[in-house]
Amino acid sequence: MGYIQDKIHSLKIELPEKVSLVAVSKFHPEESIREAYEAGQRIFGESKVQELVPKAEHLPKDIEWHFIGHLQTNKIKYIIPFVSLIHSVDSFKLLKEINKEAQKKDRIVDCLLQFHIAEEDTKFGLSLVEADDFLSAGLLNELGHIRIVGVMGMATFSDDDDQVRKEFKNLKMIFDTLKHTYFEDKSYFKHVSMGMSDDYTIAIEEGSTLVRIGSSIFGVRNY
Repeated sequence: MGYIQDKIHSLKIELPEKVSLVAVSKFHPEESIREAYEAGQRIFGESKVQELVPKAEHLPKDIEWHFIGHLQTNKIKYIIPFVSLIHSVDSFKLLKEINKEAQKKDRIVDCLLQFHIAEEDTKFGLSLVEADDFLSAGLLNELGHIRIVGVMGMATFSDDDDQVRKEFKNLKMIFDTLKHTYFEDKSYFKHVSMGMSDDYTIAIEEGSTLVRIGSSIFGVRNY
């Protein structure tokens, strides 16, 4: 058994039943994804449309592709035919564009609202106020081809575990607030996507349901 398969198996044993592993395969070759697939992994995360599209064409069709990067509106149409979940929706404008392209393909596409929880300005994401603005106005009711299934966020890249924990607690609080206010009767609104290779154990303790792990599985990326 190879290194990648070893890592997949050990993570599957380690992760609680309620937490799903998104193997972040961006910048890694198709043969590495195949190795993880052969170990039973089915959910893979990519962040570049131009990289995801050929991988989806060449690799097994039962893979669930998650888009986890910053999504440009002019690239949406290329992934809509097959993407399972878009983690990184950081504006209502983007939701409208995803809905428009999904309607053309007669699909309902699952999305997570990305929130800015880190202290770093380089991270994208909504504030709770911005999300409240379009949710309270009922604007989602006009978008019949998307489904908001939860939230996503990235903690500050820091060795300070207390800060990382505080940011994850904040994202879970945002999830709970939105669930109670807007999605209480929606069983599909259930995901908190937080935690990567360096901080996923803290994220799980704070309520993550999806961890996005790349370098711990595939090694350091070749950019």
